[in-house]
Amino acid sequence: MLDENHQRIECRIKGHFRTKGIKTTNPIAIGDHVRFQLQPNENIGVIEHIYERKNYIIRKATKLSKLSHIIASNLDQAIVIVTLAHPRTSTGFIDRFLVTAEAYHIPACIIFNKIDLYQEKLWDLHRNIKSMYEDIGYPCLEISVKTETNIDQVEKLLGQKTTLFAGHSGVGKSALINKLEADINIKIGNISDYHQKGKHTTTFAEMHELSNGGFIVDTPGIKEFGLIDFKIEEVAERFPEMRKYMHECRFNNCTHVHEPGCGVIKALQAGEISLSRYENYLNIISDDYFNEKQYQ
Repeated sequence: MLDENHQRIECRIKGHFRTKGIKTTNPIAIGDHVRFQLQPNENIGVIEHIYERKNYIIRKATKLSKLSHIIASNLDQAIVIVTLAHPRTSTGFIDRFLVTAEAYHIPACIIFNKIDLYQEKLWDLHRNIKSMYEDIGYPCLEISVKTETNIDQVEKLLGQKTTLFAGHSGVGKSALINKLEADINIKIGNISDYHQKGKHTTTFAEMHELSNGGFIVDTPGIKEFGLIDFKIEEVAERFPEMRKYMHECRFNNCTHVHEPGCGVIKALQAGEISLSRYENYLNIISDDYFNEKQYQ
């Protein structure tokens, strides 16, 4: 924990926090504001109270499907770091992350790393994907940690803000943080030649203080982003370009899949909504999570 003087204090949680009806794997999350009491004759604090969170990023716990995991709280922005080269990030993963950020009113940004590895065909794909997200309203940055391309733009983005970094293992989160703040010195892993996937180097979420007044929450590489705490009819609202046309739907409970008079489908057919994004929407609402909720 950091106290009001920015001194690091080792703290532990009072036992009753673990049994207070919290349906998450972690009763306290990175970014939480707490009240703690230093123990007599010890430099250890005991957390007595967790203050209400202004927001948080949450996902389904990987093995405990009925529980959720709060990745971080009290964020000013969330950045998903992706690459189209070794290991390639799917738009499905990006969209699940953006949907979650939208749900909790956290401004989101996409950073495309490793552009130094792009060949002509990959540049074409990159421009199409980047344009798709910029047209929706998501800021996008193109960087290369290796060649230090546009690192200064990332620095400006992070100043005086608490920022979540998320993405697959191997996309360059740790390398980027090391480039931004050399004193942090996070261990960096290699890409598996066989699977073309990153090896986990960050094993738990950790907050790093930056010299420009900001904070970065570095997260372990995420393979999948399982949505939780959603109703199926709320998902489309988290796609800004779909939300724009939902008022034109004939039915208030339209799922934008098969209903007649659907404004979203009409916009899709007119090219106002990306087919890729719409297909990712269909994949999300087909999750087992939503199927299970129908029978609860």
